[in-house]
Amino acid sequence: MNFLKALLFLTILLIQGCSGPQRPVTDLQRRIQQVEESLTGRITVEGEGKWTLAERMDHYKVPGLSIAVVKDYQVEWAKGYGYADKVENRKVTEETLFQAASISKSLNAVGVLKLAQDGKLDLTSDINTYLTSWKFPYDDLSKGKKITIANLLSHTAGLSVHGFPGYLLGEPLPSVVEILDGKAPANTEAVRSMFEPGLKFQYSGGGTTITQLIVTDITHISYDEFMSTNVLKPLGMDHSFYTQPPPQTKSSVLTSAYRENGSEVEGKYHIYPEQAAAGLWTNPTDLCKYIIETQLSLEGKSEKVLNQSFTKTRLAPSVSEGSLQAGLGIFIRRLGDNEYFSHTGGNEGFRCIYMGSMKGGNGVVVMVNSDNGMILEEVVNSIFSVYGWGDFKPNVKKIVALSQEQWKSLEGVYEFEDDRTRYLQFTSKDDKLILKQSWDGREVTFEAESDVEFFCRDFDFPLKFTKNADGEATQALAFGRDVWIKRTVE
Repeated sequence: MNFLKALLFLTILLIQGCSGPQRPVTDLQRRIQQVEESLTGRITVEGEGKWTLAERMDHYKVPGLSIAVVKDYQVEWAKGYGYADKVENRKVTEETLFQAASISKSLNAVGVLKLAQDGKLDLTSDINTYLTSWKFPYDDLSKGKKITIANLLSHTAGLSVHGFPGYLLGEPLPSVVEILDGKAPANTEAVRSMFEPGLKFQYSGGGTTITQLIVTDITHISYDEFMSTNVLKPLGMDHSFYTQPPPQTKSSVLTSAYRENGSEVEGKYHIYPEQAAAGLWTNPTDLCKYIIETQLSLEGKSEKVLNQSFTKTRLAPSVSEGSLQAGLGIFIRRLGDNEYFSHTGGNEGFRCIYMGSMKGGNGVVVMVNSDNGMILEEVVNSIFSVYGWGDFKPNVKKIVALSQEQWKSLEGVYEFEDDRTRYLQFTSKDDKLILKQSWDGREVTFEAESDVEFFCRDFDFPLKFTKNADGEATQALAFGRDVWIKRTVE
């Protein structure tokens, strides 16, 4: 028996020795875990806890997600979650590439300002000074005012075409000139004046596409080659490219795109010849390198591409749009005691966001291969909360119970006060108000915080009704500004 006990004891010691001592959990690992377990939206309900990243990816049907965090001017961590391609069973890694969509505009602005810094263009000159393969066709809507490159980069040129749907792999691709003129095989309208330049903000991917043509007309090389040589490589963004369609050699690291219901986009992803506006393939780690260089350049500590003066020009607010201020290829938003340069992106089956602090050297990038980008803000909220970067306290709501009669009094069709062709249709089900929009058929669910005030968990979309003396709703106020009149049924 003594021999057996001794043998057992030695066996246990051997097992423990082979497995080795338990490694202590580092502070960074704790922070990452906290981020993964602390997701919250802008709107939360009293008594409900926070979500995990896995729970929200499942809730929103997001196949893959990638995060990178900048702290003190360094990439502190990067991590991939879920699938780059569900059929191929390919997981998202730190190197996996996503379509950056409109974040492409931020890097494009760096490239255009590099030409300005090198004395090859002037940001305040008429764009037709630099366009040789095509000229912008001014008309009466521009009221004799000329569009500048600064107008194009700040969305103050008064131009049409908000964004682009892209093309299926194998479809004929239009030239940039065909895109700007809206000629086949282009699938968007011509980029033309809507009102005079400099008057107000009007987001225009079409305007950004004009800067793409300016770059190639000045440099006489392809846009993707110019951006690779003059912007991406100097920033250390070695995995990123603007080439469209993407090189076949990159297929193993590209994410496939997915719809809101989790189904794969036909052809795996769309092709964007509108490279400056939507054509960048990248990952969060590479985008963090752009964030860090911008921060260092702003402080006069680095000029891998732009010097301090031109970085200040790029980040200087040109015009306000709601709570945001638009610079050149970026938007500026204040959170707590800091300001952040940022941009979001949305291509077919892709959504993304980046934010970089104007001081302190902090930032975040989140990218998903899904049409549903609701999780992006929740991840950003979690990161800011865990790192203590800003006041991200959610708006806590308390749900109240309504009677069947109260729910029914809200139902009906409401026409927009200034455009009677647009309407909202409200029905109620399971103690919730269901909104269906006339223009895209999308349904949004609201819950009651009083008999006239309602909130949506997924969107910052406050809704308030006005009732008559009989308790019947007569109009709805959305976002605190849009008035919708209830249609009278005869």
